[in-house]
Amino acid sequence: MKKNILTKLTEDHGTRLVLIFDNFKMYNFRIICAYLNWLISNYRGIKLGKGCHFFGLPHFRRYPFSIIQIGENCTLRSDHSSNLIGINHKCIISTHQKNARIEIGNNCGFSGTSIGAAIEIKIGNNVFVGANGIITDFDWHSERSNTSPKPVIIHDNVWIGLNCTVLKGVTIGENSIIGANSLVVKDIPANVIAGGIPCKVIKPLVRSTLVIF
Repeated sequence: MKKNILTKLTEDHGTRLVLIFDNFKMYNFRIICAYLNWLISNYRGIKLGKGCHFFGLPHFRRYPFSIIQIGENCTLRSDHSSNLIGINHKCIISTHQKNARIEIGNNCGFSGTSIGAAIEIKIGNNVFVGANGIITDFDWHSERSNTSPKPVIIHDNVWIGLNCTVLKGVTIGENSIIGANSLVVKDIPANVIAGGIPCKVIKPLVRSTLVIF
């Protein structure tokens, strides 16, 4: 009987401590988000919308005379504990040539995502990219690939699963879902579920079951 009472007291006390700690973390989280918003906007020449949240510090690299623009209420998870499926590295958003553009809409979420543009990557509203995704419009290592960059366009309400790679010249239509571990090398139409290596349409999304974020 005594053990049960002691266990209950310990559980109650532990619950209170967890609640206090969570409130403390949330208070600090808001301060850190406000500071990061100010830091990124003022010191890195990046256009950042209101209400963006950062878990850990992302890495931004903006090539001179290029544009990185992030909309309102976006979330970037760079801390390995912020996504329980596991993040391999912080979010990395980078431009690599003059006049390159990365434009991200409102209400988007990224976890350990790498986005690299030499010409243009445009991401719509309500787009979510699972852990460790890569989106790029060029082949990197120009001394070996000797190819030209091609724009990437991801329309509204797209959900890209974990460990996916989206390569140059790809357009993904609105509402579509890209399955985990996919390699997207060709256009994906709107309102479909697609996946695989290379990524192909698996089946259409029935309108009544569309995922709205």
